[in-house]
Amino acid sequence: MPAEAVTDPGWLGGALSATASRFRLARQAATGVLWWYSASSVLLGPVAETYVRGGPAADPELAAMTLYVHRDGRVLDARSSSTVDRMAAAARVADVVATCVSAVVAASGAAERSLWAIATDSLANRVLWAGGTDADAVELAADGRFPVPRYVTVGGQRAVRRASCCLVYEAPGQQKCVSCPRQSPDDRSRRLRAALRGQAT
Repeated sequence: MPAEAVTDPGWLGGALSATASRFRLARQAATGVLWWYSASSVLLGPVAETYVRGGPAADPELAAMTLYVHRDGRVLDARSSSTVDRMAAAARVADVVATCVSAVVAASGAAERSLWAIATDSLANRVLWAGGTDADAVELAADGRFPVPRYVTVGGQRAVRRASCCLVYEAPGQQKCVSCPRQSPDDRSRRLRAALRGQAT
């Protein structure tokens, strides 16, 4: 479906309801945060991956993007129908995020600042997965509305030092993510080290 569906209150409301049902979340704000945590990673993936490669980048504008959505509301993939030069791509990312964040805030009551932090972490992760550098992430998140992307080296491997929390631990039976910032630095480092070694946490 067109990525502009994110700005459609009816469609977004349905996606949030599906997320709340799947995770049995009581708070609508937590639902908005968790949905955006997943969706932003997919939505920002094409521009981050192509930006890292150094040539023309995927146009991140919602009008150029197509989303592939599971029937349960999960955003599985995103593709752009056009490319722009790297500077234009970087300049457009923040406005795309601002549009999506406004829609999620209106639909769920989630905190705007939290959603921007999630977008920063999504960009940072997608840059990392694509083999990019810290500088690539900082350039893509250069707009002042983004927190500055941060990385940490654990056991000789790079990981995102997250600025955001997805709130999945509010769902019954769920725990905090391995890299969740809402845990002690020692616990986070231990769990990251184990995860990067492929061990259970």
